[in-house]
Amino acid sequence: MRRTKNKGYVKLIAGTAAIGVLLAGCGGGAKEQGAASGEGASQGASGNVTVKYYNWDNEVSAGVTKKMIDQFEAKHPNIKVEPVSLVPGNSEETMKKLDVLLSSGEQVDVVLLPNLRHLYSRAEQGVLAPLDELYAKEKVNPADEYYVNPRYKDKYYGIQNNTTLNFVLLNKDALDEAGLPVPKLGWTWDDFRDYAKKLNKGEGPSKRYGAYFHNWTLYMNPTAQVYRQHPFLTEEGGTNFGDPSFRDFFNLRRAMEKDDKSAKSYADVIGAKLNYRAEFFNEKAAMILAGNWMISEVGDTAKFPHKFKTAFAPVPLPSKDAGTDVYMGGQFLSLGAASKHKDEAFLFARFLSTNMSEARTELPGWKKGDIKPLVDRLIGTNKELYDVESLNGTLFNEKIKALPPSKIAVPYEKDLDKLLTDGFSKFILDNQPVEETQKWLVDEANKIIQANKK
Repeated sequence: MRRTKNKGYVKLIAGTAAIGVLLAGCGGGAKEQGAASGEGASQGASGNVTVKYYNWDNEVSAGVTKKMIDQFEAKHPNIKVEPVSLVPGNSEETMKKLDVLLSSGEQVDVVLLPNLRHLYSRAEQGVLAPLDELYAKEKVNPADEYYVNPRYKDKYYGIQNNTTLNFVLLNKDALDEAGLPVPKLGWTWDDFRDYAKKLNKGEGPSKRYGAYFHNWTLYMNPTAQVYRQHPFLTEEGGTNFGDPSFRDFFNLRRAMEKDDKSAKSYADVIGAKLNYRAEFFNEKAAMILAGNWMISEVGDTAKFPHKFKTAFAPVPLPSKDAGTDVYMGGQFLSLGAASKHKDEAFLFARFLSTNMSEARTELPGWKKGDIKPLVDRLIGTNKELYDVESLNGTLFNEKIKALPPSKIAVPYEKDLDKLLTDGFSKFILDNQPVEETQKWLVDEANKIIQANKK
């Protein structure tokens, strides 16, 4: 989980809830789209008001936003919403432009933030408005509404708009051919390795590898990325690069690449700048770790032509007795501290986050929405390409819960991310021993941490 701060680190608070239990409970009695979005606040709004909503919409997402704005304005005709896409399709560059606007006093009523790191950073800078009084006016307890409720200095600053979950996609046809069942919660990375060996098929350019690992740090230690509160740091602010999971997963990667030859080499991945979607849909690999953004892409045969069925499984555990709580990401809606229309801005933000109409294309952060119709829409007309049972079993598993967000925010997370990439490269490309690599990672991470304490 990424956080940002000017120096050192800041302790943060956020409330979480069970993912599987709540998703499983979304099947009945869900409110109509926007019904949770503050009727009391609507009565308090008077006159004609224009709310400016900043985001990074591209052409496609702008169409989704327009549908939601049209629905909101039809319900609240005294409020007009002006969407502003600062850098279409680029959230990081959008944040840079947003900071300029915030510092210059430009009207910023509602802003979409790509993750908690960006939210906490701006909450600390004082450019976001706390939401506690607005929640109280609506008689709403945010912990009852959203999976993750970010707080800074005991004040709420963000409304979870969507959520992201990691899982494994598997070629179901290949599983059936190899006589392998679809894995369920509780399978381990050792099981994953065994599956990959059995899913290998062919040789040379036409070979189908058992698995594919992309070049992101997610694939250098998924255990730290998925089953830890912070991928690089402990909750005390020290490095977690000494965690045994780094040693174990590095060794697994080397064994699968060099011994089993069940995963394409890291050298090939970065040298050819491979596309992970193409590797999976072109049947160059039978398994890939990804997430819920891939649900709709499985059925998009215009973009990714294929005929095989895709199955889904939870992220493998580091061991059979490991905990199953997972990191849950997402995007958050916040209000500008200088906004003169906070009631109306809050009303719109709540509407966006609770809107479960056909305009929604992403899993919500709102607990009370019925996401099953949304999943059906994401699947679309090519239902035969999905193993729906395993998808539902992965998304609606009552045993999978959300980890509490990390309390640590640091300005040097990107330095640690790059450090992990450098260390993994030393190990996998230069054949450096794992013990030497892990010691180097710990030593270098400690240097970065100490340098930022000065």
